[in-house]
Amino acid sequence: MDGQYVATASAARPYRSPRARAISLLGPLTVLAGVVWAIAQPYRLTILHPRGQGFWWLVAEPPLLVAGVGIVFALVVARPLLADLEAVERNRAAP
Repeated sequence: MDGQYVATASAARPYRSPRARAISLLGPLTVLAGVVWAIAQPYRLTILHPRGQGFWWLVAEPPLLVAGVGIVFALVVARPLLADLEAVERNRAAP
């Protein structure tokens, strides 16, 4: 393995604070919770047996909504929040 590549790879991914790690894990853990819920209670997924169900009944299923909220949080909320948090931490470290 090239030493120069390892040096740049480690420099590109600095140590994150526990707060930043917690924020970055909220989205994926929420998606995981929705998937586990869908596997644990498949009878809640009416899309698997759509007998006489309307469109909104099939779309608004709680496990799918939980997974969707996790994805939206990870992409829309967490990324800008982590960027702001990183900027604040960088300003605190700078003299």
